[in-house]
This record gives sequence, C-alpha cells and structure tokens, in this order.
Amino acid sequence: MALTAERIAELNELCRRFRIDVLTAIHGAQSGHPGGSLSVCEILTYLYQEHMNLSAENPADPDRDRLVLSKGHAAPMLYRNLAEKGFFPVERMSTLRRMGGLAGHPNLHCPGVEMPGGPLGQGFPAAQGMAMALKLNASPAKVYAILGDGELNEGVIWETAMSAAKFKLDNLIAVVDYNKVQLDGTTDEIMPLGDLAAKWESFGWTVLECDGHDIEALDFCISVADGAVGAPTVVIANTVKGKGVSFMEGKNTWHGKAIDDESFKIAMEELGGSVNG
Repeated sequence: MALTAERIAELNELCRRFRIDVLTAIHGAQSGHPGGSLSVCEILTYLYQEHMNLSAENPADPDRDRLVLSKGHAAPMLYRNLAEKGFFPVERMSTLRRMGGLAGHPNLHCPGVEMPGGPLGQGFPAAQGMAMALKLNASPAKVYAILGDGELNEGVIWETAMSAAKFKLDNLIAVVDYNKVQLDGTTDEIMPLGDLAAKWESFGWTVLECDGHDIEALDFCISVADGAVGAPTVVIANTVKGKGVSFMEGKNTWHGKAIDDESFKIAMEELGGSVNG
C-alpha cells in the first residue's frame, strides 16, 4: 500500500528532527562524520521507521529484517533511528564518541546493531552471509545493506556482488547512498564509477534508481526490491552530502569534520533547531 501524504509528512518531520539531533551529538563530541550521516537520513529513517520488520521488544526474532550499515561512519544517523525504535533512550545520543558511550562506528555493544561497521566494504559480505543463512532457514526476512559510493572503491564490494548474484539472493537489497562525494573529493576525482547502474547490472543485479531524499520514491523502489525473484536488487539512491545544511551540501570537507560553534549555530537556524539542545 502506498504511503499517505500524511505519513510522508510525518517521516519528513522525523528526518528534520534526526538531522538536528545527529548534528547536536557530533558537535558535542567535537568529532564525527556529519556529511554522510545527513545524506543517508531518509534512507535509514524510511527503512527503520516505516518499512522493516523488527522491534526492540523482540530483537532476536529469527525472522526479523536485518540492516547492515556498511558505510559505518554514518553511525550517528543509525543510532538516532535505533533510539526512535526504542532500542535505547534518545538521551544516549549525547554519549557519542565518549568513553563508555556510543562508538564512532557501529559495534555489537550497541542494541540493535546487526554488524560492526568501520573498514569500508566489510559490512556488505556480512550482509550477504546473513541473506544466505536466512535462505537456508526458509525465513521471509530481508537484509538491507547500506553502502557508500566511496565504499564502492573496495574490491570486496564487487566480489560480494558477483557471489550474491550467483546464489540468487533475492532477499538481499543493497542501497547505495550515492552522494558523489567522498573523503578527499568527488567520486569522479578519486575513482570514477562510470555508469553505475550498468556496472551493477553487469554483475547480475536488478537495478533501481531514485532520489534518496524522496520518501515516496524510496518506498516505491524498496517495495519493488522486496518483491524481486531470483536475483539481488540494488537501489541507487541519489543523495546530497550534508543534505539539509547549506554550507555542508556537496562539500567533501564535511565528510569527517568537527562542527565549530558558529557553524553549529547556522545549521540549527537552517534546520529549526536550538543551539541549547
């Protein structure tokens, strides 16, 4: 069933709030990755708050859907979504990158995290392994692997892509946060990806493409991906690095940069947040 206009508006409002909370946490830590956390916001929010079958009340349900944040540096946005789902209090966001608090990259000490994320490329083959196990167990669950476009430089991504197609893992859905900017510059400058859709197709994947900040478009593509038969699906979600904050948008300098007080104030003004939390 298609999302109602009211529900789309609710999810968009969640995204606005999540951006505020994530930037507040990164500013408080004076460390983190704002650009990629903001670009993946709608993708994670749609999956966690609307689409996936999982709950904090039964976190070990064998038939739960799994999400693997292979681009682990976007952990703050993952954490905010897990908090909203009830895995831990939202107040814990203030412990980001602090001793005993939420780690800079996902790890299994955090409730709701299915797979650690850090070295780029490592989450994707783990997601494939989960999908294979679910197939063997005749589970209806899906596995969603969130990839960064800079992460596609890693050879293990394409080894996994070949393998997933060979085993016809139609319960595996990859979503590429295609913001076209990575740590040191644009993806075209660092390692051109060429025709990304054609590349995935050549590896035997079904390819869908959408605006990764459009909740309705994400709903359509991921719902189609869920119905795939005989092949894995990738959703190429076109996004903007630093989406929602004008001076961060499209800037590689905000890939992993502490947010100074003046920049934080401007960001809060643009997002409708408060510098006082």
